[in-house]
Amino acid sequence: MESAVSFRMFSLSPFHLRARSSRFNLFSISRQFPRNFSHLPNFPTKLNRHRLLRISASITAKPSSELRRNHSKISEPNDNKLLALRELFSRPNINIDAYIIPSQDAHQSEFIAECYTRRTYISGFTGSAGTAVVTKDKAALWTDGRYFLQAEQQLTSGWSLMRAGNLGVPSRSEWLNGVMAPGSRIGIDPFLFSSDAAEELKEAISQKNHELVYLYDINLVDEIWKESRPKPPNKHVRVHDMKYAGVDVSSKLSSLRSELTNAGSSAIVISMLDEIAWLLNLRGSDIPHSPVMYAYLIVEIDGAKLFIDEAKINSDVMHYLKNAGIELRPYESILSEIESLAEKGACLWLDTSSVSAAIVNTYKCACDKYFGTAGTVNKKNTEVQNGTDGTSCGPSYVYRSSPISLAKAVKNEAELEGMRNSHLRDAAALAQFWTWLEEEISNGVILTEVDVADKLLEFRSKQNGFVDTSFDTISASGANGAIIHYKPEPNTCSVVDAEKLFLLDSGAQFIDGTTDITRTVHFGEPSSWQKECFTRVLQGHIALDQAIFPENYPGFVLDAFARSSLWKIGLDYRHGTGHGVGAALNVHEGPQSISFRFGNMTPLLKGMVVSNEPGYYEDHAFGIRIENLLYVKEVSTPNRFGGLDYLGFEKLTFVPIQTKLIDLSIVSATEIDWLNDYHKQVWEKVSPLLEGPAQQWLWNNTRPLIKH
Repeated sequence: MESAVSFRMFSLSPFHLRARSSRFNLFSISRQFPRNFSHLPNFPTKLNRHRLLRISASITAKPSSELRRNHSKISEPNDNKLLALRELFSRPNINIDAYIIPSQDAHQSEFIAECYTRRTYISGFTGSAGTAVVTKDKAALWTDGRYFLQAEQQLTSGWSLMRAGNLGVPSRSEWLNGVMAPGSRIGIDPFLFSSDAAEELKEAISQKNHELVYLYDINLVDEIWKESRPKPPNKHVRVHDMKYAGVDVSSKLSSLRSELTNAGSSAIVISMLDEIAWLLNLRGSDIPHSPVMYAYLIVEIDGAKLFIDEAKINSDVMHYLKNAGIELRPYESILSEIESLAEKGACLWLDTSSVSAAIVNTYKCACDKYFGTAGTVNKKNTEVQNGTDGTSCGPSYVYRSSPISLAKAVKNEAELEGMRNSHLRDAAALAQFWTWLEEEISNGVILTEVDVADKLLEFRSKQNGFVDTSFDTISASGANGAIIHYKPEPNTCSVVDAEKLFLLDSGAQFIDGTTDITRTVHFGEPSSWQKECFTRVLQGHIALDQAIFPENYPGFVLDAFARSSLWKIGLDYRHGTGHGVGAALNVHEGPQSISFRFGNMTPLLKGMVVSNEPGYYEDHAFGIRIENLLYVKEVSTPNRFGGLDYLGFEKLTFVPIQTKLIDLSIVSATEIDWLNDYHKQVWEKVSPLLEGPAQQWLWNNTRPLIKH
């Protein structure tokens, strides 16, 4: 499943980072990375963006209704929500002219609990990425290329769709500066914006003297959602077994505290849910598809506090946390604890790319309250002056990326073993599923896209250690495959058509690992054009899989490998080629990626897991994507130029790739050898887990391909 998450970015020449050895301190690598965060750019560089594009108030975007095909104007239930929202603007305690509703929760999560799906509620757009902006007379929604078609279908005529990244489309701040009268007040919920995002927005809108208004005590969407809003999740937290985690919580906390000391910091605020789950070896089920729990964590040199609803903590987990020296605090008390730390003169480590504007601003205000200063910014991690007793003379803060992000991304051997094992069980479930589906289609059984997704879940849920899906299954027949993150709905989905391409992107959460796989198939006879497109996507997939590269190189260096075959005939795709994947954690994980977005300088390191998923999408016709998960490994090369080690990839995913979609006239002997070797591995690794028709299906679909 492709991701466009704005992972925290690091700026470092690839020649200045040494590879992590097996004995490397869990967190020590983070010291090499001074933070250089920015949002993923729509254009190659900020400089080029402004050279290419001049925005003025005269630029407008067409309402989505004008872009739909054969779509008559419908009743607009969401317009009533817009009216109710706008009525709140004039309240004395609010007094704003526009309101921004992002997709995220207070922890910058990509997938969120239903009670926090505010942007979906107000707009009707269900994609995982997008931002809504509502003024007193306009409403606009920004999303990326994965969701253009979906947004066209879901937005009513009261909304304008802004196709982020397309030439001539203004950013949110540019649009606000163009349509709002100078000196307007733009409201946000500061819990839903990272500090960096809020500061960037504040600076951008100040060009027209607009004011960014933090509404701490009220979320306007919640105010109109009222009683129909779902209740917050309250399921129990569980301990992630050491045989899957590989490193105990005490060792992880010790490594983190060493990082704090080296940075001259006395405490760190952690708000990313997967970082908390990984650090404490805990798992939850507060968010669909993601085994995390809603919480904040503050780790100090001599203690730690977990801010969580105590109803989620049973006696076993309570005992576990107590033994680890972790105190419990109410989830809602995070801001009061931040104030308390400021009062004590703590030097806080703040990853302002993920920690909310509410937390950072609360700390600054508290510093000013108690010390008459907004705190000393220790941006370069220089030594913080201490008193004679070793305590800080005054509050300060370190602006650096969370050291947990990178440590979590580099999997230890126990985590990799869990990933290997879970992928084999997943492959067995998929073999059983494809056996069933092909039989049903050949017998003329009418199946909808939802029927197919439900049946896949049935097969997966029978595997040992299954917990959940890792995202909503993308079961897409024909033109729906061109909607990159399509989600079939029971009342509107299509029937699976044997004469059209079928794209299936799915994944699972197991107790020991996380999977994500895409296969595209045709149940009849594909056209020559479909075969050429599929083959070029496969060639890109093979090229990336076989890539060998020097240590310390970032993922964007490899992105062109996967696009080259498509580029040769003028084709491309509107998403990154690879995202990081957690070990029994989030299916989308940073900070690494393989993408055309070359602001991300995070190097690919041994032990990282990434997806390999090039694709091609023809609007209103079909979609093609081939996805495996890989992990980074050391490779042996005859030379070591510059004394560097070289890295490559090892496959985790073992499911056949349909060979009848391959145009043999354009594939090389080397590419056929790769496919035959891959299918040989699939048979050897997965067949022992199968029997009967599923094993026969696997045999039939892993036979060597011969080019005549």
